Amino acid sequence: MIGAEYCRTMAAYNAWQNKSLIDALEDLPPGELGRDRGAFFGSIFATINHLLWADGVWVARFDGGERPSGSIADSPRLTEHLSDWRPAREAMDQRITGWAAKLSDHDLEGDLTWYSGSVGREITRTKALCVVQLFNHQTHHRGQIHAMLTAAGAEGYVTDVPFTPDGD
Repeated sequence: MIGAEYCRTMAAYNAWQNKSLIDALEDLPPGELGRDRGAFFGSIFATINHLLWADGVWVARFDGGERPSGSIADSPRLTEHLSDWRPAREAMDQRITGWAAKLSDHDLEGDLTWYSGSVGREITRTKALCVVQLFNHQTHHRGQIHAMLTAAGAEGYVTDVPFTPDGD
């Protein structure tokens, strides 16, 4: 399904997109972050918090590290201010990039079993599918955030995977 190189590519893409997102968020008037815009989690700020929380949950399943506290219902309130969210987001992106850098194709084989609080039961899926979920979920919510940002008057930014900087 996927290999380690896919994970490294998507981890780099994720970090780049979040850097662009941070820049856009910092240019918004403060009241725009918390305004309910009718998205699934309501506001831009609630959505970026949910995404940070979910990334932490998934990566903890992959690397065995610390998982964020709370449930999906608590996730929109993971941090209180953009000044708290930004360093947490940057640390999460480093964690994802570091995890991906160490992966081999073999690490993506087999199943992953976890208890899902959102559906109230144990689930087993292939590791590869779960990794795809991590990156797909990021893209899904960042698309919502991008739409909310542009609706709030922020300048859009490039989101296409082929334009991910390659470090030069």
